[in-house]
Amino acid sequence: RALLWLGPVYLAGYLGLSGSWVLLGLALWLAEGSQLTLKLIPRFVISFTCVAACRNRWHVALTYIFLCIQVHFPDVERVEWLNKVLVQAWPYFGTIMEKTFKEVVEPKIRAKNIHLKTCTFTKIHFGEKCPRINGIKAYTKEIDRRQVILDLQICYIGDCEIHMDISKFNLGVKGVQLYGTLRVILEPLLTDAPFIGAVTLFFLQQPHLEINWAGMSNLLDVPGINVMSDSLIQDFIAARLVLPNRITVPLKKNVNIAHLRFPIPRGVIRVHLLEAENLVQKDSFLGAIRGKSDPYALLRVGTVQYRSKTVSRDLNPIWNETFEFVVHEVPGQDLEVDLYDEDPDKDDFMGSLLISLVDVMNDRTVDEWFPLSKTTSGHLHLKLEWLSLVNNQEKLHEDKKGLSTAILIVYLDSAFNLPKNHFEYSNGECGAKKIKNNKYLKKTEREPSSFVLLTVGNKTQKSKTCNFSKDPTWGQAFTFFVHSAHSQSLHVEIKDKDRDTALGTSVICLSHLLKDPNMTLDQRFQLDHSSSDSFIKMKLVLRALNVEEPDPQRVKAGVSASKQGPVCVVEKGGNQQKFASPPKPEASKVPPVSKDSAALDSLPKKDSRDDLDTNDSSAAPVPSETVAGLNETEREQNAEHQPPSALHTRAVVVPTLPVVQELRLAPSVTSLGSLPSSCFELSSSNLELQNGTEMPLGEIQLTVRYASIRQSLVVLVNGCRNLVPSSNRGVDPYVRIYLLPDRRWTSRKKTSVKKKTLNPQYDEKFEFFESLEDVKKRTLDIAVKNSRPFISQERKELGKVRIDLSQEDLIKGFAQW
Repeated sequence: RALLWLGPVYLAGYLGLSGSWVLLGLALWLAEGSQLTLKLIPRFVISFTCVAACRNRWHVALTYIFLCIQVHFPDVERVEWLNKVLVQAWPYFGTIMEKTFKEVVEPKIRAKNIHLKTCTFTKIHFGEKCPRINGIKAYTKEIDRRQVILDLQICYIGDCEIHMDISKFNLGVKGVQLYGTLRVILEPLLTDAPFIGAVTLFFLQQPHLEINWAGMSNLLDVPGINVMSDSLIQDFIAARLVLPNRITVPLKKNVNIAHLRFPIPRGVIRVHLLEAENLVQKDSFLGAIRGKSDPYALLRVGTVQYRSKTVSRDLNPIWNETFEFVVHEVPGQDLEVDLYDEDPDKDDFMGSLLISLVDVMNDRTVDEWFPLSKTTSGHLHLKLEWLSLVNNQEKLHEDKKGLSTAILIVYLDSAFNLPKNHFEYSNGECGAKKIKNNKYLKKTEREPSSFVLLTVGNKTQKSKTCNFSKDPTWGQAFTFFVHSAHSQSLHVEIKDKDRDTALGTSVICLSHLLKDPNMTLDQRFQLDHSSSDSFIKMKLVLRALNVEEPDPQRVKAGVSASKQGPVCVVEKGGNQQKFASPPKPEASKVPPVSKDSAALDSLPKKDSRDDLDTNDSSAAPVPSETVAGLNETEREQNAEHQPPSALHTRAVVVPTLPVVQELRLAPSVTSLGSLPSSCFELSSSNLELQNGTEMPLGEIQLTVRYASIRQSLVVLVNGCRNLVPSSNRGVDPYVRIYLLPDRRWTSRKKTSVKKKTLNPQYDEKFEFFESLEDVKKRTLDIAVKNSRPFISQERKELGKVRIDLSQEDLIKGFAQW
């Protein structure tokens, strides 16, 4: 009877029906007048209420445990000794901060506004819980030798209490949660004490912040207001501590702080959002009838975010949009892509993607299909271009597609002798009706609270506001994309926040920067529509955007790697491709092969006693079909918009031989599309049976490597050969993969079933999203099985192999039978 009642519930969940169907059935059931149900419903409500209350208490109690758990990542070192030092020093830090709040912060708050003159801190206690550093990562490669870069994983779940009174109102904070990655740069390194010129601090990404308010501040937790208050606080932190903003503390005199606070960006990443395929269906009618989705993409690097257009009712959308991001720190900043289904109420999440910009910077151009994570299906086609900033006017040619050709970096320093009011200069801007207003006349006697509007093209950026000063100092940096340096200009306008009027303007033609060999102007600029002695000081730097050739010693990534082969070299200054091939054997001794399959000869060969005699023409292993054997012209035309399933075609068909020559894979750094075109390590495999005799049970061809750009282990199952049939009717083989010790059903990977064949070809790719260090502790368990009927007595296992990943170079990868 219980199964009869639970059956419809299970069926509704299995079919993915909406909860409205369940509620409808419940209402019909209640309509029958079941007294038992009417008695049980209040009990269920009470039980759910108790469970929710316990859940909230456990959530608060376990927050600290989950957030501050010691998760060890590659290259991240635990620093328990430093955490012990922080615990000992935390009470003394609290005493120093209490004194700072009383003597420094409180007077500044009182001076801000006349209504804040009664502000008084009544309680300042930083609690017993101190910040915790979960790990430190030190960078030694691809950085300047005169600097040290450290990434600190900071977690602070504090019990601090800070209360203040303002005119009988009590405001306060009684708890703060903060965690993020703080970058510390020690530069320049010196040869004399203190050996470090300055310390620069900033967050790579916007940190996660939660504040538990107290007193009247609890109004900020009201739904609707809490979102606005949290965003204001996070914007306040981002404007000071998140890239490109930094805090620089000099440790020695005569150190160029401006150069450390505002370094030239590392480059620009140009993202071509092309298309997607096989996205999940999010739209449905009553949860039963599946429809399509209205996908759009959010692309983010640091604090800069762009949104693509929405493609209506399409699971294979085509965008063909281009976005450009300024990259300030590499390594450190990543490209984040989130896909959403646009809905009237709340947009549904459809998958995400995180791409390391280090590999893109090294490879210059990457054109790939990327699998989406945190979803059941979907691939995203992106073309990524790394644009270097070069001081070369010849690279400033105008792009015909309307893309940016240069970047303008503006270091906004300060202004001098700004007019106090409109009467200090006569330009007729002040209206007569404002002169008659006594309140307006009182405002004009105050010092201006000024901010700056910087405009290039149709993009305008705003500086912070400097209150009550005729000589404001902003100290900020801004970047603009430039399409034509010969015709565009930088428009500068200084405005008064209180009176919302202009205090001065200036227009600087970017062509003036081209007259300087370094394309740089560092000077004071005269302000128009202002006092005669009013100036603004800025430093302008113009840099051309250029896609440089990658290092010829590096292996190319992306789809280009599958076109060119694993060991191609691209010469600088041209597109000519060369392969370092050994002398070709005589034609009479080698069977004919396709012209592109000869690229396999370019791979270094491992010495082995079991290698074939090169004089024996009958034993020379030659692939009869390779991916490189496809027509190159057609591949170059179709690879750009080709789905990933088409890129993973059959890698090789090798004739059955007792022993074949051994070749080693030379994979690309980031490409998964290059896996089918990689080379193969082929060796004989005889498995010993239980009776002690040896009998070949067949071979399976695998390609295994770790993709650092996706942080996943990639296993490509190419195919099997010479399988042993388990019955006279033949076998229907498939491959099952586990990443031991995880044997959960949800973690199992399985290929499709090939009917009635002993030499199946799969060419299917599987990914395990784990860190590299975790993968090196795992073992691949691969079994070839026969898809037999349920009541059949045939043998299911056709063969099994285990690969100890700790013994393999996963970054380089390997492929073999």
